[in-house]
Amino acid sequence: MQEPYSLTDLESAINYWRSQSPSEGEEMRLCKPAAALAKPYALMIFNGWRTLRPDELEPEAQQAMQAWRQAKHA
Repeated sequence: MQEPYSLTDLESAINYWRSQSPSEGEEMRLCKPAAALAKPYALMIFNGWRTLRPDELEPEAQQAMQAWRQAKHA
């Protein structure tokens, strides 16, 4: 079983994805991986959650976090 993600983990992953694919267009749209992580990140802040289990994330967010972890440990 994977360790839960902290708020700092999600923030770091969002920043990683933003550095890989900067926001686009006049509306400054986030790339898909960063956008997939934005909702759980906001929910963590709003609800005061300290961590989220990987299985609590939508599949696209899970993939973004797994790829971030792999890049971080590469």
